[in-house]
Amino acid sequence: MGEGPGGGESLGTMARSLHLDLLGSQTRLIRGKRFTTRAIEAGTGDPLILIHGVGNSAECFARNVRRLAEHFHVYAIDALYHGYSTKDGYDADRRVPLQAEAVLDLLDSEGLQWAHVEGESMGAGIAFELAMRYPKRTGKIILNSGSYYVRFEREFEGTDGGGVQLLMQLCRRSITHPGTASQRARLEYFVARPERITDELVELYCALYADPEINDSMRRVFGMTAERGNLAGWSESEARTLTRPALVLWSDHNRGQSPAVGEYLAGLLPGAEHYLMRDAGHWPQWEHPEEHDAVVTNFLVG
Repeated sequence: MGEGPGGGESLGTMARSLHLDLLGSQTRLIRGKRFTTRAIEAGTGDPLILIHGVGNSAECFARNVRRLAEHFHVYAIDALYHGYSTKDGYDADRRVPLQAEAVLDLLDSEGLQWAHVEGESMGAGIAFELAMRYPKRTGKIILNSGSYYVRFEREFEGTDGGGVQLLMQLCRRSITHPGTASQRARLEYFVARPERITDELVELYCALYADPEINDSMRRVFGMTAERGNLAGWSESEARTLTRPALVLWSDHNRGQSPAVGEYLAGLLPGAEHYLMRDAGHWPQWEHPEEHDAVVTNFLVG
């Protein structure tokens, strides 16, 4: 599919507030038969579910909801065990399948037969799980900056396993010491330039991690009070049987996973498209929202 131009910042991108980004959307708790899911919602049209990475929340897509809502009925959600969605019943061995089932529960409660799904990092694993196990409920999928859910049969030059270890250290520190310094250090890991993390975003995660129920859930998710479980659930041969259209959205500063990883994943999945965003880290949707939204929209409506 190509590469992005990268470089520079859009006018007002770094200074925008979450409130202004989400003006005109609504936030609600959607109570299904099994799970409660917090969703930031806007727009009409084909449904599009946006799922954040581990330890984060729906606000990771705050800069994308309104623009994508010009074309789709958008739900940016707190994934199962995160934020203000259901946090009890943690099962390390079935974490990803349960997170996928929570999305199905959301679809059922909203009367939706299917939805497109974009997942970032952990969210990509949930999107892939949905597409593999429930293809009739899944439209197109966007796999944003994450590949851990496939057990690759090769190593990649420039892929740093220590990057994942550093992230785990930063995340656990932000749980045990949920203050400004630790949250900023964790969030800056996700972007190519640290100044892209706003003070408001840091304050948001300080408040979330200071909530006792959310903090306890994060301790389980990050393996501090529970096992992390097997997250790499699919072999390469199984991944090659994917039947849903996929876009692998990667970036050139994705710490721990080089651009070669995204290229390989796209080549593995039948008919998958690939897009490399320049001057972006693990959060391309936050760092270059206009470019991200254009790429996603073109893929979904094409």
